[in-house]
Amino acid sequence: MTNTQIQLSWEDPATGERREPKLNLPVAFGREFARLPVELAGARVSRMLLNSNEVSRYHALIEWQQNQLVVTDQGSVNGIFVNGQKQTSSVLTNGDTLQVGPYIMTVAIAAANTYTPEPDTTPPSAIHFNPNTNIPDPRLPPPLPAIPQGSNFPPPIFQAEKVPPQALYATGLPVDECDYLAMGGGLGSYIWADYLRISGVRAEKIMALGLEAEPYARYRRLCQNSQIPLHERLRSNSDSCPDNIWGWPSYAWREAWRDFTNGKLKSASRYLWQVFAEPTFAETYTPRSGNVFDSIDREAKRIGWDRIYRYGRVRGIRKTDDGRYCVAYSRGQGNHAFVISRYLHLATGYPAIQFLQDLQAYREKYQDFKSVVNAYETHTHVYEQLERQGGTVLMRGRGIVASRILQRIYEARKKNRNITVLHLMRSAKPQGNKFQKAQRAVKNHYEFQPFNWPKGCWGGELRAMLEKASPDERQRLITDWGGTTTADRRDWQRIAAQGLSEGWYQITFGEVLGVERDAQNRTITRIQERGFGEMTLAADFIIDATGLDAKVDASPLLQDLVQHHNLPINFLGRLVVANDFELLEMRNGKGQMYAAGAITLGGPHAGVDTFLGLQYAALAAVDGLAAARAPGVTRFNPVTSFGQWLKWVFNQSP
Repeated sequence: MTNTQIQLSWEDPATGERREPKLNLPVAFGREFARLPVELAGARVSRMLLNSNEVSRYHALIEWQQNQLVVTDQGSVNGIFVNGQKQTSSVLTNGDTLQVGPYIMTVAIAAANTYTPEPDTTPPSAIHFNPNTNIPDPRLPPPLPAIPQGSNFPPPIFQAEKVPPQALYATGLPVDECDYLAMGGGLGSYIWADYLRISGVRAEKIMALGLEAEPYARYRRLCQNSQIPLHERLRSNSDSCPDNIWGWPSYAWREAWRDFTNGKLKSASRYLWQVFAEPTFAETYTPRSGNVFDSIDREAKRIGWDRIYRYGRVRGIRKTDDGRYCVAYSRGQGNHAFVISRYLHLATGYPAIQFLQDLQAYREKYQDFKSVVNAYETHTHVYEQLERQGGTVLMRGRGIVASRILQRIYEARKKNRNITVLHLMRSAKPQGNKFQKAQRAVKNHYEFQPFNWPKGCWGGELRAMLEKASPDERQRLITDWGGTTTADRRDWQRIAAQGLSEGWYQITFGEVLGVERDAQNRTITRIQERGFGEMTLAADFIIDATGLDAKVDASPLLQDLVQHHNLPINFLGRLVVANDFELLEMRNGKGQMYAAGAITLGGPHAGVDTFLGLQYAALAAVDGLAAARAPGVTRFNPVTSFGQWLKWVFNQSP
């Protein structure tokens, strides 16, 4: 069996990306092993480096023994698991699941005469955007690059290493100047502007460029598309208050007071109990989405967001030769302008929706945008048809959005019992990630959010640990903490358990070979199912709930910024930021540029895309501006902080 290879397939715990390397035997698994044991010295061994603190330096070995494929634990700290059972040595067969630390791999055996390594990453899907809804639509042409070739905007001077401001004025196009400029115009921009206002900066000194006047507009649309209406509670780490940097009163206190004044003592007590007892004795409290948006409206009005925000799509960012930055943006077709500012803040959010390649190929082939949808697209027609006619839904992905989609289908079944859900997962999830003594719970192959780490990242030891870590150590920590998880909520867990027991909810494991359409216009998904060979799954609808993408290469603006200024990219394909979220390579004299949100994942903070993470990034950035003596920014002390809190309570301008 010397020509035999094995193929290992898994989803990266930190990013969810698919890895499928083919390896010659024997295969050694470990973290940073400098050398192999004496018995393997001189042998041609395939080394599989797994960058996690839960993986030992030399963890496990797969080799042929007596014409069988055998995996052996090499005295590792956390051991190995085969099909969910801890083993010291075990025979492996096709389709078995091997877990090493947080890495859960499916094993496939295939003979080969020669060894040709396959790429271990899946190329990103080419997502096309509908400019009206900001959702992928393959029928549309690809988006324009940040600085289109052959365009007269931005002008040629924008390609210079540093742009003279007078050259911008010479173009005859509008040029504005301000002290502080936020790019993105969403929640990250709003929270940064809120901190600046509370720290003493006047609204006239701040500008925010974006496409929608309400800072939560895109977030609200994504929530509603993924079946979280205004009355429904947000899921996962949304207990922080974007409208209130002090956190008091929290959403739970406000909701409890509202119910208390309306005579609803039981519900008011329940909210407070959740806050005091979460997550050990009660479910983590999260607010209703409508309450969040209402509170942001109030704070936006208080700080003068209408004077800060301007409509504009940013096309390029450059340093100027006087220690500032110039930003080229479009205000509509043929309507272009520039802004020059000393301090920049970049918070573009998720620039793309992830869309599985086989599903995108189906839509491009059949031009069918009704049967195959993304969970973040508008797809209410799916539930409306199910309620009228019944049918079968094939769901892909097993994160927070998938759990909400399952709950929404359960609600549709109350109107029509003839609804079936097929949940296709690539592989089983027998055990959750582990970090030190804590381990994530798993139920029905859903992994629940672990360790209450977003709050720990705010002010606890996990945040301090990540800030002090080297880039390699950060990669290991985020791998251990990250991965696809969902909220530990009893309501939808009961739904899943009920669906499995009644048979209308079925979980299937397999690799997708292709998606076609049959004569009855139903989708047919061909899969390679573990232990059963090839089979097909027929469904009326397919819902892709695999999430969002924030890598640099998903955004033409970020790509242009990185390429022009030669900025480093971290191991997750995001921007490299300092502990105060500054892009140090963009420093320009006294000029400073900061970033926040999902585009900084892999840096000094783990929960960057949560409300809490956006607040922490803004706080760190404004502290950096105060240290640099930026105009108008004053440091808080107990007296000024209490004074500003009173202004917030009485809804007075900062």
